[in-house]
Amino acid sequence: MRYVIGIDIGTSGTKTVLFDEVGKVVASATVEYPMYQPQNGYAEQEPEDWYNAAVSTIKTVIGKSGVSSTDIVGIGLSGQMHGLVMLDENGEVIRRSIIWCDQRTAKEVDEMNEKLGRDKLIQITANPALTGWTAAKILWVRNNEPENYAKCRHILLPKDYIRYKLTGEFATDVSDASGMQLLDVPNRCWSKEVCDALGIDMSLLAKVYESCEVTGKVTKSAAELTGLAEGTIVVGGAGDNAAAAVGTGVVADGKAFTTIGTSGVVFAHTSKVSIDPKGRVHTCCAAVPNCWHIMGVTQGAGLSLKWFRDNFCQAEKDTAKLMGVDEYYLMDKEAETVPIGANRLLYLPYLMGERTPHLDPNARGMFFGLSAIHTKKDMLRAVMEGVAYSLRDCVEICREMDINVSDMMACGGGGTSPLWRQMLADLYNCSVKTASSKEGPALGVAILALVGAGVYKTVPEACEKIVGVDKVQQPVAENVPVYEKYFRLYDEIYPAVKDKCAKLAEL
Repeated sequence: MRYVIGIDIGTSGTKTVLFDEVGKVVASATVEYPMYQPQNGYAEQEPEDWYNAAVSTIKTVIGKSGVSSTDIVGIGLSGQMHGLVMLDENGEVIRRSIIWCDQRTAKEVDEMNEKLGRDKLIQITANPALTGWTAAKILWVRNNEPENYAKCRHILLPKDYIRYKLTGEFATDVSDASGMQLLDVPNRCWSKEVCDALGIDMSLLAKVYESCEVTGKVTKSAAELTGLAEGTIVVGGAGDNAAAAVGTGVVADGKAFTTIGTSGVVFAHTSKVSIDPKGRVHTCCAAVPNCWHIMGVTQGAGLSLKWFRDNFCQAEKDTAKLMGVDEYYLMDKEAETVPIGANRLLYLPYLMGERTPHLDPNARGMFFGLSAIHTKKDMLRAVMEGVAYSLRDCVEICREMDINVSDMMACGGGGTSPLWRQMLADLYNCSVKTASSKEGPALGVAILALVGAGVYKTVPEACEKIVGVDKVQQPVAENVPVYEKYFRLYDEIYPAVKDKCAKLAEL
């Protein structure tokens, strides 16, 4: 039996999973680490914390499993996207990594738009200039820490720092590189035009590979630290969402997934590059060679339900504790007793502004239609439906871009709710499934490693053998037109109050 390791370098911790060649989990381990916020809106981490966590978890899974290191044929890396890791001429970290959720770069986004223009940026990088993405962070360091910028010889993403420490190679993959805003996304290579316009030396950037290509081999020193065999291959890997797509089998046209975590994501696979000229969704290279993905993000998905639970559901929390069940299970059961439309009550889930489709930091949440007949249960149902409507907004844009979305997987904490999955099936008017494995990104990059090691010929072939389906929710025919009426009204509300939200932000 051959084995592979998937390492997922997340924001709260690094998870390493050892799989056999059919995707069965043999052992897993997680190590957490801190995030630093030196000022409001700043978010940083120590790259050394990621590497120490990777070393520790690799040693643990090899030790726990009893598997010989020589039977481990490859390693795949997944990780938080957009983080900036700067190394000096000796390969040493110059400063803490500025990570994905950092928001300090508003001036640099303006600078990017001035130097290239919004339309040109979207045309080349497939996305508008964004504060959280890497290019703006590079400019911020140049503008604010010139001494650090002058020392910089290599720029890496978080997972690619782990690759460098394991293999000594400076490499990245197309999916993660897409989130740097320096990649020519249609042509899957660094953009000389963008780098020249921004004054970024292309020699600082790592070599770009497809996600299943071999990028390097574990060095003797890394082998001694981790317990891996020297010479074990490390493949390109993928950014977290692209890795999750492989781990849930979203690797062919028509396939997509919806994640309901704190935020919500709709991720659709496509074999042809398609860019939204309005910049409402992200287009990035997929972890499948010569394919792309479209990603819409709604900011306040699971966050909305958590906010409602924490502020209005103490009774449910207390009862759940006595019954030994999850409080969200009880909340689901309560919401099920309320009809579609929550007795003519609509909720807009814009607690943290919104990205898709409005791209407006001033957007705010609201209940629309609240009257004296409404109870807490109606409001609970409205919150869940409002999140589902916001995710349908993302699907609408995919369909507008001629991206087929007809086979949907559900992931994240919210994806475990049968009621929420049924809402999505009825609103998308397609089946909504859950994957039999819950490992997502770690399984995705393990599959990429199996392809890189030659165990499988292609990523879709590997997914067909490895990724299974657990539960399937079909749309209920009579529910579809009812939800459609409410969704169309929901879609009219925010545009009608957008200018009022802007005024509110100024008060």
